[in-house]
Parts: sequence; C-alpha cells; structure tokens
Amino acid sequence: MENVIAMRKKRAGLIHDARAILDKAEEEKRSLTAEEEETYNRLDGEIDKLETDANRMEKQIQRERALGEPGAPPAAGDPASGDPEKRRTLGDVLQDRSIGNVRNTEEYRAAFAEWMTCGREASITAEEFRAMQVDSDAGGGYLVAPQQMVLELLKEADAIAVIRQYARIHQLEKAASLGAPTLDKDADDWDWTTELRTGDETELEFGKRELRPHPLAKRVKVSNTLLRKSTIGPEALVRERLGYKLGITQEKAYMTGDGNQKPLGVFVASKDGITAARDVSEGNTDTSIMPDGLIEAKYALKQAYWPRARWIFHRDGIKQIRKLKDGEGQYIWQPGITGGAPDRILELPYTASEFAPNTFTTGKYVGILGDFRYYWIVDALDMAIQRLVELYAETNQTGFIGRYEGDGMPVLEEAFVRVKLG
Repeated sequence: MENVIAMRKKRAGLIHDARAILDKAEEEKRSLTAEEEETYNRLDGEIDKLETDANRMEKQIQRERALGEPGAPPAAGDPASGDPEKRRTLGDVLQDRSIGNVRNTEEYRAAFAEWMTCGREASITAEEFRAMQVDSDAGGGYLVAPQQMVLELLKEADAIAVIRQYARIHQLEKAASLGAPTLDKDADDWDWTTELRTGDETELEFGKRELRPHPLAKRVKVSNTLLRKSTIGPEALVRERLGYKLGITQEKAYMTGDGNQKPLGVFVASKDGITAARDVSEGNTDTSIMPDGLIEAKYALKQAYWPRARWIFHRDGIKQIRKLKDGEGQYIWQPGITGGAPDRILELPYTASEFAPNTFTTGKYVGILGDFRYYWIVDALDMAIQRLVELYAETNQTGFIGRYEGDGMPVLEEAFVRVKLG
C-alpha cells in the first residue's frame, strides 16, 4: 500500500484537477458538461477514497507506535524513517520566505481544521497560533480562515444569491476599499469639419464611488461528536452552515440594502447607485405589471446592454407576467425552445429571486432589467472565525462565529431600468 505521504500528495493533485474543472465552467459562466460532470465525479470519488485510506493507515501506525510494536513504521519526518521528503508543518511553512500567502497552503488549512476540531489543545505551537490569529485575545480570539475555505464559502453563497451569479466580483486580500471610476459627463458627438479644424472642445468628467467592505457576522453551533466523526471534515461542516445564511443575507442587501454600513441595493433610488430617473411606470396600473409597462422598460434600456441584460422579479411578479398577452392574444412570456435555453420575457432572459420586491401597490418597485456586470461586489478574503467552547459545554456543542466583510453597489445607472407600478 502507498505510504501516507504519497497518498496525501496524490490527493492534493486530484483536488487541484477537480478545482480546475469547476473554475473553467465558472469562468465561462456555464454549467458543467456531461463529460466534465463525469470526470469531476470520478475525481471526487478518488479524493474521498484516498482520504479514507490515508486516515486509516495513519491511525493504524499511531496505534502500533503507542504499543511499541517493533515493526511499526516511524513517524513521517523521523530521521529513522529514512524518508527524505519530510512532511512540512505550518511552522516550516512560516519560515519559508519563498511562500507568498501562507493561507493558501495545505499546511495552514490542516492546522486550521485541527484547531476547529480540538481548539488550543490541538498540536499547534504558540508561534503557529499567533500567525493564524487576527486579534490579540489571549484566550482564543479570531483566527483568519484559509483562503480556499473562504472562496468555497463564497461559491456556496453564489449559488444562493441571484445577483452574485451575474455581478462583477472583486476579491480583496485585506478589508480595504475599492474605488469604482464613473463617467459623470461624457464627450459630445464628433463634429463634421474641414481638414484643418479639430471640432468643438468638449470635456470628460470622471467621478469615483467607493466600495468599502462592511462587517457581517453569524454564529453557528455544531455537535462535538459530529465535529470529531464527520466524514466531510470540520471545515466543510462549518462552511456549509455559514455559507447558506451568508448568501441569503447578501442577496437581501444587493436587492434592497440602503448602503448604510451595508451594500446599496438595485431597488433603492440613490445618487450613488441608480437614481429615480431610471424608473419606468408608464404602461403599468397601480396594482399590476402590464405588457405595455414591460415594453416601456425594455426600450428605456439602450440596445447595447441587451445582449447581457436580464430581468429580475419575485416569483409573484413572474406569475403575473406569465398570464399577460399582447394585443394579438399571444403570451409575452416565451419558453426556452432548445435545451438549456432560458425562458424569456420580451426576448430577454429572466431570473426569479425571493428577495425582489413583491408588494403590488402604487409607486412600488416590482422588477428590474439590466446588465448586472455593472453591479460590483467586493469580498474581503481575510475572513475570521472564532471558536466558542465553554458557552455550549453543557450541550456538548462548539460554537463558531464567522466574520465576513463585503460591499456591493451599481456603478453605472444607465445599464439598469426599474419596473415601477403607476
């Protein structure tokens, strides 16, 4: 049987291959192909099997070593093992100046997972613990999560938050701000002139909107038995429980956040995002979306944005729209004809969100059409997690507090138009 180090190395390579498949599909904004799905599932199975085999072998070696069996293999990295490739610890990584971001290493992730399971009682040195810590709390404090864990948590949020699926997302190594340049005044059209003239003078005016990550926190409780025995590992267990609620909270803010210590939503009229000048109510009634209102909204958006534009409505709004007919009695909602093609409203795709407005009364927003590449999101990757032990000791649970920082806002209002009731 392969030795443990070889198994771990082989598993790391397979994880890299599996990630490459997901990254390619994400970059191309599509689902996995049948062939990619088959390859990913095969790799996933091999990764799990290698993890199980390696854990089983490590456990057996530890038992034999504890009994003092003469034939028991020495520990990895023990000079007696004769293994030239010593398995590095986090301490070794911290001393390696050639490594740029320690949080991207397998060693950091392994130490973090051990801390999540065992806390300070884990085999983490004081130096390693200080390197992982984000504050000065001597009793435990917050540890900075591995970047791979943060990215995977955000991918789970992407699957829940509609706008994240189409927005432009910026990732910041630290919780710094990001300036979004805006063209506040464009140049005039060119002038027809003579050979020696240069046309009338015009001026460009640029502005700058600031995206500044704001803190967001959530606490979850996990059974200690589940932490120790879960086959998916403590990191994945906590990530899944935090990721779902993070996605919901983000989606609410991207839709209706007021921009005060939180993202600025697309359904909030603001000079910093989309002003009321981009609202279209003509053609709708006081209580219902109408065909003429949707036509007015579509043609209020410049044709240049149509190729990437989509509608977002609450499912109650979609229900209304699916019943609408044009003047010739034809439904304006159109089903996708070919496999994988989206359903459409007035030739443009749509997405339903539970957090889009669904109050159908006078003056209320009920939908939006836009190119959501011009909704910018920033995620700070220095996410911190705190481990709470004594608070839930009586129920044999451990608490985890996740602290994420992020922001979002529309950066080009002409790329959006809101549907409003009359």
